[in-house]
Amino acid sequence: MTATEQILAHMHKLGRITPAEAFERYGCYRLAARIFDLRCQGHQITTVRMKNDPDNQNAPGTCYVLRD
Repeated sequence: MTATEQILAHMHKLGRITPAEAFERYGCYRLAARIFDLRCQGHQITTVRMKNDPDNQNAPGTCYVLRD
């Protein structure tokens, strides 16, 4: 299973993913590129900018939410 497929499966299961989750679970350093690929395949994914990253409460973060 490719990283893109793993990320899509994760998002179908949990509804969202952060860069930290993608790195820790799937070894994906370039989540934004994988999200771009998924969007090109027609998946509706929203980028949510958060004041605090849920995986690191001291840093701002990004979360990608599946809208399919």
